[in-house]
Amino acid sequence: MSLINETHDPALRSWVDSANRPGHDFPIQNLPFASFRRRDRGEAWRCGVAIGDAIVDLAALRRAHPFEGRAAEALAAAAQPQLNALMAAGPAPWSALRLALSRALRMGSALRAVVEPCLVPQADAEYGLPARIGDYTDFYTSVYHATNIGRQFRPDNPLLPNYKWLPIGYHGRSSSVAVSPQAFYRPRGQVKAPDAAAPVLAPSRRLDIELELGVLIGPGNALGDAIPVAEAEAHVFGVVLLNDWSARDIQAWEYQPLGPFLAKNFATTISPWVVTLEALAPYRVAFERPSGDPHPLPYLDDAANRARGAFDIRLSIGLQTPRMRQQGLADQVVAQTSYRHAYWTVAQMVAHHTVNGCNLQPGDLLGTGTLSGPTPDQAASFIELTEGGKRPLSLPGGEQRTFLEDGDTVVLRGWCEAPGAARIGLGECRGTVLPARS
Repeated sequence: MSLINETHDPALRSWVDSANRPGHDFPIQNLPFASFRRRDRGEAWRCGVAIGDAIVDLAALRRAHPFEGRAAEALAAAAQPQLNALMAAGPAPWSALRLALSRALRMGSALRAVVEPCLVPQADAEYGLPARIGDYTDFYTSVYHATNIGRQFRPDNPLLPNYKWLPIGYHGRSSSVAVSPQAFYRPRGQVKAPDAAAPVLAPSRRLDIELELGVLIGPGNALGDAIPVAEAEAHVFGVVLLNDWSARDIQAWEYQPLGPFLAKNFATTISPWVVTLEALAPYRVAFERPSGDPHPLPYLDDAANRARGAFDIRLSIGLQTPRMRQQGLADQVVAQTSYRHAYWTVAQMVAHHTVNGCNLQPGDLLGTGTLSGPTPDQAASFIELTEGGKRPLSLPGGEQRTFLEDGDTVVLRGWCEAPGAARIGLGECRGTVLPARS
């Protein structure tokens, strides 16, 4: 479990001026990773680290040989098109590289002359998937979301009896995971009206979002070996924002008995920047349960996880309609919540995923599930915010929305703030709905 160290010092300043701007997502205390290239140059993809409005090109930095020892080895692993090799290296090399980069980017660093030529403006960049995602598992870790959804489908029994005993999940489709900004076609599938005798094939009319975090796996485990909960975070590289788009009308017809299928596998959008668990250390909070709830089984329980296994990552949903875009209006925030409300932690997701011997691999993606909080304004999907379409959202200019219309853009944002710590951000996860293909 990552501890506070010199890289988290809120007094640190960078010689990259934009990193010192109040409220910036990427101060020197963050240093997230992405795969990028300069737009319209025909360049190869390579990994980089965000600092202010710039990117440290890690392939270019490696050619300059600025580091030694473990940091140099980690830089070689990071100077690739995607992050899988670095993810596989483990926490000690990750931490060594983070410390070396922090020292090189600080005000007064002797390495400024070496690093500065390796900077690329973020405004000139486009992003690829940060890792080769071999597999994708979507969990269901918000008890508030599970209860809200269950109440709509099963009013007398909203929360199924297994929910408070294990982290529920299902295997998604990694091939349709894409990096922000993503534009995707409205999905088609079978839908059945309550009073219809038979289903029809049609575009979804109840297209929704799911505000989640994506957890990217670092070192994996051998097939047959379980990862203990106390060691689980050593197998996690970092987190991204994740929008698991959902077609609620398709889902309602198809989900029994095996769960979501076409309702979920058409698009999943993640933000480009991977914020490491080490960067998130100052924003850890206690993992708490209501006193009357079941105590986790021993394989899901650990003293350190109880004390500091949750993260206060603030999250918001923004919505921009085509009319708003034409009028030059920014997206309107329709909900805010926090990851601290999740019923299961990152460590518990990893431990449960592998307790049967399932082998995770570097770059595998775990979704937290929709991260709704305890109050209605903290609902993290439109089906909750609008109570299944009964209470439309009000937008500028008199527009309303229950579910997404063609041309709508959704923007997810995440950030962390805590007393005695610098503010850091996760960037944006942006997606736009295109009309269904005929």
